[in-house]
Amino acid sequence: MRLADRSAALLFKRLWGTLLLAAMLLPLGAQAQSHSQSQAQNHAQTAAHRPAQPQTLDRIVAVVNEGVITQYQLDSRTRAATAQLHRQKVQLPPPDVLRRQVLDQMITERAQVQQAKEAGVRVEDNELSQALDRIAANQKVSTAQMRQTVEKDGMKWNDFREEIRDQMMIARIREREVDAKINISPGEVDNFLANQASAGSGEEVHLAHIVIRIPEGASPETLQKLRLKAVGIDEQAKAGKDFAQLAATYSESNDAMQGGDLGFRPIDSLPQVMSSAIANLKPGQVSDVVRSPSGFHIVKLIGRRGGSGLPQVQQTHARHILIKVTEITSESEAKHKITQVHQRLKSGEDFAALAKLYSQDGSAQKGGDLGWLYPGDTVQPFEQAMNALKIGEISGPVQSPFGFHIIQVLERRTTDVSQDRQRQRAMMALRQRKIEDANLEWIRQVRDRSYVEIRLEDQ
Repeated sequence: MRLADRSAALLFKRLWGTLLLAAMLLPLGAQAQSHSQSQAQNHAQTAAHRPAQPQTLDRIVAVVNEGVITQYQLDSRTRAATAQLHRQKVQLPPPDVLRRQVLDQMITERAQVQQAKEAGVRVEDNELSQALDRIAANQKVSTAQMRQTVEKDGMKWNDFREEIRDQMMIARIREREVDAKINISPGEVDNFLANQASAGSGEEVHLAHIVIRIPEGASPETLQKLRLKAVGIDEQAKAGKDFAQLAATYSESNDAMQGGDLGFRPIDSLPQVMSSAIANLKPGQVSDVVRSPSGFHIVKLIGRRGGSGLPQVQQTHARHILIKVTEITSESEAKHKITQVHQRLKSGEDFAALAKLYSQDGSAQKGGDLGWLYPGDTVQPFEQAMNALKIGEISGPVQSPFGFHIIQVLERRTTDVSQDRQRQRAMMALRQRKIEDANLEWIRQVRDRSYVEIRLEDQ
């Protein structure tokens, strides 16, 4: 259970708190195609009753493996990207540049969704509804109010739901293919504590970045060409050109349409490439170009906060029941079993007794008791669900990389991070660093190994 990064709450905010806007930038689902088809049918039915006029028919603008992206989908997302950049007061790139940036992001996301589906990842309707409720709650609005906002911005609610479903599928396949495979050795922790004076200091930095992706197996000539491109962008940023506009124009990261803004991040959990890039920067300054295995990076330091001693954190005393997904027990079987246990809890049966009978975790013999948990002690989906519970409340089935959980919060308290926690904090910081790097590499591999054919008119 003790596998997650130390900033799960921050990641939750990034994933769900910004998704209301970010989801406006995602590729439209099957509803978009049916919409376009029904439009074409309506035009055909009424054509005989009015003068002939030029009509724009939907067409394929990109092929991604066995799927396609249509002109309707690209236009819809480009409009949404334009609206968001206007809201952020970011000067827009030229229209053709913006369209290509949006299409590139759609291709990358479509490839990830396809891989998730091939791996058997599914998001049921009830899980999707719960996620939408969490997004609305994080935005401090009701789900009905969120729906009104979505539809006011020109997106159908069903399309929006499907985009959230896609993002949940991408998050789950990343957990399986990236997060669950990260390991930290005791030696790495020792070296971190010996070399990182900021470990556990609580300092956070607000960053924005631009990424120029390096294709898998790139030749020396390609590497040199991409490096020169990154240097040219870096020179523009240092000369005072708006960093957010440069990110929207050039960055090949999935946050390009947010101006490359990463928000505040714990400094000791940054990937090494970023921490080294900002080591000597003052707020407002831009780094030189730095390289990682996945690309060339330009980083802007926007601000700093914290770092004045050991921070206080909230601990949670919780217990759980776990039904694992294994080679023998399928996901559907595990979900069925945990649902049955949940029904028995709702009918009044004792939590500890059911944990001893059915939980497949080492805590079973203690009635599922996990003791006092610090932020980051558990995997992200578990911690998100646990943090949303009131004291004494029992969750519904919660899926994590390990299987399905039922969680109950027993107590909460606020405490200082003591010296005894430094090793755990170092391990979680290292884990987050590795996740960031591994995720970039995974995205690059998924994209580069996909068949992509672009059919833009100006191609």
